[in-house]
Amino acid sequence: MDQGMTEFLIDPKLAPVADKVANNERLTFDDGMTLFLSDDLHTVGRLADTVRRKRHGRATYFNVNRHLNPTNICYADCKFCSFFRKPREEGGYTHNVDECVRMAKDARAQGATELHIVGGLNTWLPFSYFTDLLSTLKRELPDMHLKAFTMVEIDYFARFYKMSDEEVIEKLKSAGMDSCPGGGAEIFASETRKKICSHKTDGNRWLELSGKVHDAGIKTNATMLYGHVETLEDRVDHLVRLREQQEKSNGFQCFIPLAFYPPETQLAHLPGPTGIDSLKTMAVSRLLLDNIDHIKAYWVMLGKKLAQTALHFGANDFDGTILGGGELMESYLVDRKDENQATRDEIISLISDAGFVAVERDTLYHPLREFHAIAN
Repeated sequence: MDQGMTEFLIDPKLAPVADKVANNERLTFDDGMTLFLSDDLHTVGRLADTVRRKRHGRATYFNVNRHLNPTNICYADCKFCSFFRKPREEGGYTHNVDECVRMAKDARAQGATELHIVGGLNTWLPFSYFTDLLSTLKRELPDMHLKAFTMVEIDYFARFYKMSDEEVIEKLKSAGMDSCPGGGAEIFASETRKKICSHKTDGNRWLELSGKVHDAGIKTNATMLYGHVETLEDRVDHLVRLREQQEKSNGFQCFIPLAFYPPETQLAHLPGPTGIDSLKTMAVSRLLLDNIDHIKAYWVMLGKKLAQTALHFGANDFDGTILGGGELMESYLVDRKDENQATRDEIISLISDAGFVAVERDTLYHPLREFHAIAN
C-alpha cells in the first residue's frame, strides 16, 4: 500500500482494497461487500474520490435538459412508484404529439439540448404513437438529442406489439431515438425484484436488451434503485452484473444510483436510505464500475446539497437543469416541489462551491463550455 493511502486509512479491513485501488486492480464482489460493511465512510469516500480525480480531474458535468413523460398510464404496478395510474384512474393522462412538441420547443427556447423521454406502459396506445412522437420531435427540433425509452419500455414494445427486439430498436432509431436512459434496472436480484416490481422486465432481460441496443450503435445509461427492501449483497451483485455487461457491449455511458423515495408509494412505511448510505453507495459504485466512465449524483433524488457532497464520493456528473420538470421526476423529488428544476447558474455555483469545475456537456459527454465560480 502506498504512503498516501497509509496516511488516511483507518479501517484495517480496507487496506487490501486500498492496495487494489492504488494499483488500478479490479475489485471483486467481496471487496464491494467490505466497502459497504465498513463504517469508515471517510476512507471509502477518499478511495472513490481518488479514482474520480484520476479519471476526470476537477471536471463535473451537467447539461440543460427537459424531462418529458408522454403518459403515466401503466399496468406494471411497481410498489416503489407513485407516478403511474391505472387506465381510467383519476389523474391518468396521455399527452398528444402536438402537446409534447410544444413542451419540447419551450425547453429548446430555454437552451435545452436534450429531451429525456420515459413514460408508463400504456396498453391503449399503438406503437405508431411512439414512433410518430420521435419523428415529429426530430423534424421540428433536429438539433435536440432524444434520449428516449428504457429497456423496460423496449421490452414492452416487443412483447405487446409482437415484434422482435431488433425490429423495435431499429424502428425507434429510424424515428429519431438517439440514446436511451438507464431507468427500469431497479435491482437485478430476482427474489428482491419480485417483491417490488413483479410485473416488470427481469434483470437478465434488462441486461440482454441493453446489449442489443448497444450493438445497434446506441448509447445508454444504467441505474440502481437502492434503499428499499434490497440487501447489500443485492447491490454488489447489481453493480458486478452491470460491469460484466459493459465488458460485452461497452455501451453504458453513465451509472446513476437512485435513492428510493418512499412517500406516496406502496412502500411508504420504509424509511428510505440515509445520507450516509447514499454517499457510501455512490463511492462503492465508482470503485466497482471501473469500465463505466461517469457516475451521476442525481440531485432530484438526493437533494441538491447531498448531491453536491457526493461529488467528493466518486460522482463526476450532476445531471441537468431539468427545465419544466416532468410528472415522473416530481413524483420522487426530495427537495420542495417548487424546486423541481435548477438554473444553470445554480448548478455551476453548487459545483464550484464543492471545489470542482462545472462543464456543460451534451448527452454524449462532449464538453460544450467550461464555467468557473460565479461571484456573489
